Amino acid sequence: MTDTRYLVHGVFWDGAPAQTVRHDGGSPVLRIQSPAGDLREVSLEAGARLGFAVADHGRFCLGHHKVHSASSRDHILCPASAPAVKGKQCERCFVLDDSRLIHDFHRGGRVPDGLRTYLLQDHWLYVATFAGGASKVGTASHVRKWNRLAEQGAVVARYVARAEDGRVVRLLEDMVTREAGLAQQVRSAAKAEALAEPLPAAALDGINERHAAAVRTLLGQAAVDDFSPEGFSIVDELWVRPAQVAGLCAPTPRHAYPHPLEQGKHGFGITSLSGTNALVSLAGTDAAFVVNLGRLAARTIVLGDFASEVPAVQESLF
Repeated sequence: MTDTRYLVHGVFWDGAPAQTVRHDGGSPVLRIQSPAGDLREVSLEAGARLGFAVADHGRFCLGHHKVHSASSRDHILCPASAPAVKGKQCERCFVLDDSRLIHDFHRGGRVPDGLRTYLLQDHWLYVATFAGGASKVGTASHVRKWNRLAEQGAVVARYVARAEDGRVVRLLEDMVTREAGLAQQVRSAAKAEALAEPLPAAALDGINERHAAAVRTLLGQAAVDDFSPEGFSIVDELWVRPAQVAGLCAPTPRHAYPHPLEQGKHGFGITSLSGTNALVSLAGTDAAFVVNLGRLAARTIVLGDFASEVPAVQESLF
């Protein structure tokens, strides 16, 4: 056991895409930062055990990024280790972060040269559906085409267009929201709640397929003044989700994790992972629980052989 305090950056799915439904793809990890600034990765693959105690109240700044190209960026530590006031950043790091400028690029916003290079690569437009049936339209750069959907916790997703750059794909995304009514975000809490009782696989696939077909029809009829229709092509490609998601999508009993992750000591075994949500087991009970590990982002923890307390009255779970 160690008393080193680590700042949690979040759950990441780096690595190669899944090739079949029996292949995990990527390497899901909890990325944490030491006091010296070194980044460490804790495995979240099935069979791993995660034990930690929350060390401080509140959230702390995760620093900011400088983007140099489509595949190169630097993470810069917050020099003051300041409290987070804008999401997971302090005011200074929020202003300095290149990634915040992405969302204004298609509206004519100015961006640094490195970020412009990133935005000028191919981008993909997708429709993602989550465990409760909620769906969204979204975008992904070519280099993170698969990983972005894995990190978001999609259960079913289809790519509907390939765009020549980040400007065109965001114009398409806004058009789909405006004309088809598909949101661009699904709340993290809603994803976790839906995984407590996921819809059947066939129902989710049907929902996603209908939304994707409607979007492709809309794109085929597009006549938008802001960009040339030659700037994208319509595609019909199914995203292959990681095999590790299957346990969370199965119709087996599970419950919401009974303890707040913002405080206290926690420890559990991971049996399945979807985005930031893990299906976990606790020592002393056969019950399974859904934990949203995304709630640890920007908090400080101490790793160790900790164990979550089993609910005093287990019968109340059933």
